Amino acid sequence: MKTLIIDDSRTMRRLLASYISEFCHEVIEAGDGIEALEQLNRHPSVELAMVDWDMPRMNGLEFVKAVRAEGKFANLKLMMVTSHNAMEDIGHALEEGANDFLMKPLTGDMVTDKLRLLGLVD
Repeated sequence: MKTLIIDDSRTMRRLLASYISEFCHEVIEAGDGIEALEQLNRHPSVELAMVDWDMPRMNGLEFVKAVRAEGKFANLKLMMVTSHNAMEDIGHALEEGANDFLMKPLTGDMVTDKLRLLGLVD
């Protein structure tokens, strides 16, 4: 599995990468949605994007909308990884095309459970 981790915090990107390293063949990182779109075009075999909501230039929700507008990314799993915990935020992200939601602060077990729910790991 190839995973794109999108977060403006390098520390959070590294933390997420450490949690998924046992399941993932390659981790690609991006600091915002614009950089993430560039990475997706360079690496079309990405299966999962873990997306922070609050980022500069292009936030996570804008990224989700942009990805879902592109037919070539139809099979990409999108997981919002954020501290936004209002039900309306969660609902809005899911309506726009996110597949799942993971709340910060998080643990490795929480990440593993979400990967299982998305059918990405056994």
